[in-house]
Formats: sequence, C-alpha cells, structure tokens
Amino acid sequence: MTQTFVSRARPLAVAALVSLTAGSASAHVVLAQKEAQPGSYQGTLKVGHGCDGSATTAIKVTIPEGVVGVKPQPKAGWTIAIETGPYAKAYPMMHGKPATEGVKTITWSGGNLPDAYYDEFVFVSTLTPDVAGQTLYFPVLQTCEKGSTNWAETPVAGQPVPPRPPAILKVAQAAASAPAASAQVKVGDLVLDAPWTRATPGGAKVAGGFLKITNTGSAPDKLLSASFERAAKGEVHEMSMANGVMTMRELAGGLEIAPGKTVELAPGGYHLMFMDLKQPLKEGEKVKGTLVFEKAGKVDVTFDVRGIGATAPAAGGMGNMGHQH
Repeated sequence: MTQTFVSRARPLAVAALVSLTAGSASAHVVLAQKEAQPGSYQGTLKVGHGCDGSATTAIKVTIPEGVVGVKPQPKAGWTIAIETGPYAKAYPMMHGKPATEGVKTITWSGGNLPDAYYDEFVFVSTLTPDVAGQTLYFPVLQTCEKGSTNWAETPVAGQPVPPRPPAILKVAQAAASAPAASAQVKVGDLVLDAPWTRATPGGAKVAGGFLKITNTGSAPDKLLSASFERAAKGEVHEMSMANGVMTMRELAGGLEIAPGKTVELAPGGYHLMFMDLKQPLKEGEKVKGTLVFEKAGKVDVTFDVRGIGATAPAAGGMGNMGHQH
C-alpha cells in the first residue's frame, strides 16, 4: 500500500553549502548515525551531491527487515510517499499489540537539491532485538534531473567497497544478562529480589521497572505504587496477550502478592512504568526509587540500569534496599 503526503511548509530559500571536506557525505548517500543499539533510532540520510552534477529531485530509501515503527519527517518543498507491507514476522512492541506490518520504503520527491548543496532526509524507527549484532543495509535510489544513482551494491567481506554502496548501520549486540547479586532483603513478610531497569535511548520519556516479590507470610499484601528519582511519575502496570492482541493497563488498585506466592515483575507482564524521564538511563548506573506496599509500607530501593536488550536476571539477585518506616 502506498500513501502520499505533501508538506505545506514553504520551501527553504537556501540550503547549506557542502564543504569540500564533508567526508563520506561527498562520496555517497550515508546515515549520519552509523552505529546504534536495539531500540529507538533516528535515521538521517545525508545527501551531499547530485548525479554527475545534476540536481537531486527524489530520494527513495528501502527499510530492511527488523526496523519497525518507521515514520518519515516532513520536509519543506518535498512530497513524501510511503509504501507499506507485511513484516516477515510479528515483532513485540513495548506498548500495544505486536507489529506485523509497516513502512517498507520512503520516497521524498518534488524538491530540487542542486549538486553544489547538501541536505538531510530524516525518519524515526525502532530497531528490534532481532537485528542486534547485525549490519543493516538501507538501499537508496537517488533520482536527479538527469539520470539516477541506485546506492544498493551490498559490500562483500574481504572485497573492496563497491562504488555504489547502500547506507549502512551497525547494530550493537544486545546486553547479556547481568549476574545475580548474592543477597536478598526481607521487608516484613516480603522478600524482594533484584530491582532493575533498562537503559534508554536519548529522547525516551518512559522506562520500565522490574523485580521479584515473594510473600512468605499468611496474609496477602499489595504493591500500591512506585516512584523513581529520574521520573515525574510511576505506576504499576500489567501487560497481557488476549486473542493475539497485547494490551497494557494501570493496576489502579495495586498488585496483590498472595501468601506463599512469588510475583515477578518482568518485561511482557507485570511491571513498573516510570514516565516523563528527566534524563536518559545509562547502562551501569544505579538509580534510587521507592516502592509502597499496603502492609509492608515504604521501601527504598536501588534499580540497576542494564542494557537496552537486557532480560530478567537470575533468581536470587537483588539491588540495594532499605526499609523506610
């Protein structure tokens, strides 16, 4: 399916002149950020030349598999057309149902970028955990007033870089699971294990909080709320799958911890949601927070910040905690 959008903004009067020392941008169409981790990614295609001196009139980029949630940025003086289609598989998303289809190509056209000038074409997306450790290729068809160049010659290991390579992105390996710590903390009848969260990409405004809670007593308790020093607001959430649709909701009445039971807050199920982050979370940091229980009261905790692709730690681990009366 193809959709077309026209930017209503007035064309820019001038464009930024390309420096003779612009580097690789003067050689072919490239991505400004050539390395990234799984998660949110802003792709910026840098176009610093035309086709043998002829002005560029269209740029079409093909999106590789494993790059989802793609949205192009409107550009003054250019029309945007997107082609959508099914993905090879369904990709779980942090919010809402799994992504099964999305943008396959983006075309910016109708503008005029002289060979002597430089410009950028931007889209936002999500890099799924499936592409961790891979090199992704974004073929780009550059159409000009006279002729065109198809930047789509995939490099081959051990051979010279081809004259018309695609835009290239290297995706870092997903972080390995962190080793478990050596102790647990008991708060009343509750045993709390390993509070942790994931690193966030720049610009992210939400983060998840995870831990394991065991009730060793004979009466139920409830996790009522949570706070996080890097966030303006914290809530207790549940994510569930029903009829192939993933949903997430706030547990306004709290999360019950039944006697003799263990409840694990982990990605894809019960979790804490921290909103309006004041700054990004970086792997290796420790961030303070507070959990509020119906019977056990307030508990100060420290969340270990792990990699963007991190999974739940091994059983028995814990972060630093202290009971607050």
